[in-house]
Amino acid sequence: MAEIVAHSAAGMARRRGTRDFLVFILAGDLYAVGLTRIREILSPPPITPVPRAKPAVIGVCSVRGLLVTVMDLRRRLHVEEQPLTRRARILLVEAQSGEVVGLMVDEVRHVARLADSEIEMATSLLGGDVSEHVIGIGRPVGDVVVLLNLSTIVSA
Repeated sequence: MAEIVAHSAAGMARRRGTRDFLVFILAGDLYAVGLTRIREILSPPPITPVPRAKPAVIGVCSVRGLLVTVMDLRRRLHVEEQPLTRRARILLVEAQSGEVVGLMVDEVRHVARLADSEIEMATSLLGGDVSEHVIGIGRPVGDVVVLLNLSTIVSA
């Protein structure tokens, strides 16, 4: 019995030293956000443009009766815009205000579990107007993934 408890405690310690991220593509590069912040992944429904909205806002859509503001993550991060493909998805996330916001991405890839040793936290050396949105760089085996801060991305 003690062996089972010790084994279970070791497994919990491993899980505490890791974080799960949803990896997606944006302009050919890999990005990721914390999986716990994602409510749902959708194929884009019809989106209604909103006059005089912020440049990053594509418009609004209805998801099972809930009105959702949809942002183009390319615009928000000042990445080159391209036409959407059939692989485009909307990530539904909850803002700190409680509002559900949709983030348009090019393609959802997979969930990556990153150990703390595979994450390099961002420094102020990044510069530019998107540095506030980057929390770090994830380095899973064979890849480099930009880790994004959803709180700053969906803030007003």
